[in-house]
Amino acid sequence: MSDGPPGAATTGSADEPRSDDSVPESPREPVEEFGETWVYESIVGALPGIEISERAAVTIQLLGFEAALLLLAWYYDLWSAVPAGTAAVAVAAVGSALMLRLGASIRRLPAPDDYRRLLFGSSVEVVLGVLAFIAVVTHLFVVDPARSTDPLITSLFGEEPPVLAVYLMLLILWDVAYRIGTGWWAGVVAIWRAYVYEFDRETSWAFARTDLLNLWFAVAQLLLVPFILGRPVLSAVVVAHVCAVTLATSLSVGLSIRR
Repeated sequence: MSDGPPGAATTGSADEPRSDDSVPESPREPVEEFGETWVYESIVGALPGIEISERAAVTIQLLGFEAALLLLAWYYDLWSAVPAGTAAVAVAAVGSALMLRLGASIRRLPAPDDYRRLLFGSSVEVVLGVLAFIAVVTHLFVVDPARSTDPLITSLFGEEPPVLAVYLMLLILWDVAYRIGTGWWAGVVAIWRAYVYEFDRETSWAFARTDLLNLWFAVAQLLLVPFILGRPVLSAVVVAHVCAVTLATSLSVGLSIRR
């Protein structure tokens, strides 16, 4: 077991005295310092001369993507692609909102430093997001055309897909993939935290509630399923992903409140 902050226990008793530098006087307030934020938060916070609230950032993302989607649909007469694109934009926006809320909630809690460093400072979520994005792109442009007489790209954009439309699609898909990678990493680290550290009852339940935010984002991704029902590989991957996140969250929540 590793040492933790107030409420966290190791193999010894939770009432054992601790050194002053390991026991803050009150729960941490959210801080937005590099190394203690998601990469997404760091980028937004690093914009010079711009300070926007979390709600404003998500709103700008949602309206910006949707406006670009409608503009390109009008210009290229691709209205049939709008429902699927809007669903993807909605999933990305929900992911951003829950991701920001998850990060802020964890920074309010007496989270162990090792947990915070792993979750925010490792940038593993970016690596997982890149892997997920590459897998989707490979499927869309290599696997699907080879196995289907009506590839998804063709059904959305026609035989000669417009460059700008494909660019926007990939940008939105990256947004979703990055947040999926974040969800995977948050789930894995949550299981580790729940297994290694023991907290008082109130803190344990608070961590369990934050873990559930990760599950809600996975469930939100089911909005994409109606648009890929005829694509067995994509449908199976999305459903399997949601099931895996559900299992991981159930495990972390169960371990968190086991005592």
